[in-house]
Amino acid sequence: MNQQSIILTGGGTAGHVSLNQAILPSLQELGYDVHYIGSDQGIEKELIGEAFPNVPFYGISSGKLRRYFSMKNFTDPFKVLAGMMQAFRIIKKVKPQVIFSKGGFVSVPVVMAAKFAGVPVVIHESDVTPGLANKIALPFASHIFTIFEETLQHLPKEKATCTGSIIREELFMGDRAKGLSLCGFTTLKPVLLVMGGSLGSVVLNDALRQNLPELVKRFQIIHLCGKGNYDESFESMSGYKQFEYVTTELPDLLHAADFIVSRAGSNSIFEFLALHKPMLLVPLSAQKSRGDQILNANLFKRQGYAEVLQEEELTKESFKKSVHVLTERKAEMVSTMEKTQRPKTPEEMAKLILQYKK
Repeated sequence: MNQQSIILTGGGTAGHVSLNQAILPSLQELGYDVHYIGSDQGIEKELIGEAFPNVPFYGISSGKLRRYFSMKNFTDPFKVLAGMMQAFRIIKKVKPQVIFSKGGFVSVPVVMAAKFAGVPVVIHESDVTPGLANKIALPFASHIFTIFEETLQHLPKEKATCTGSIIREELFMGDRAKGLSLCGFTTLKPVLLVMGGSLGSVVLNDALRQNLPELVKRFQIIHLCGKGNYDESFESMSGYKQFEYVTTELPDLLHAADFIVSRAGSNSIFEFLALHKPMLLVPLSAQKSRGDQILNANLFKRQGYAEVLQEEELTKESFKKSVHVLTERKAEMVSTMEKTQRPKTPEEMAKLILQYKK
């Protein structure tokens, strides 16, 4: 194989795929043959397959990394071992100059196999504190990039660098008029976009829908409710448009939004920041996660970019009150956001990764 190649890995949620989606075209433009290793069951197969049908995708076995007791904790290590062997064979076949991992449990066997194959690995951490997959991967990696400066205190100084956020170029190419048209909306009322991540959020969906009769008097509402969470009983409600999940339409919908209510995954909140969108963040509770979204949200609140409503405090009334506070603080938030540094482009990130190729 004469052309230089690179393997990307990461999956489980859209957040573990979005950066790979962003940098993939830049890597191709730089002359690299790009391959992707993920899970057959993960969202990454669908996302990469739809956006890049010509990129070879390899599905491997991967166990789930759990912080709680489960009988599967005794069997999943064997899945990881099987996945590592599968990844090793793929790496030896593709012969990449470097592997880039965005995290998620599927990346662990790939990173471990890369070490045994003698291929350098660069990993990326989006949250304030490293996730479990990246903690396991760190000893096998040549370098780790972070979004938050605060993350560096948790990592070896000699192989960690903060790059700041990396934003997809197409995000800035969204069109407000197209976004409004997709929803059948006008310019007469502000637009509130509510999203619960790629998998949706039942508690966020419920809090919004309980307040819909009152909220649609003040806003036009775009609701990204998550797969399987579409509610047909609201189809005829004027000023309310729900989508289970969107891909290419997202930039247009974000540009149409005046305010955003969302979970606090780092990829999403940095996109909102780059577009100067006032945001109300409802992070996943510590009972449902390792608490990374809580740290992300609280840091954004301290920096003046967001209002925060903890999931344990989420009720019909607290949701309505928090949305009101958000609208009151719009001018202040936008002014603060406009002073932030320019995010990295995917091309800049691709070149940073390629510094570590063999």
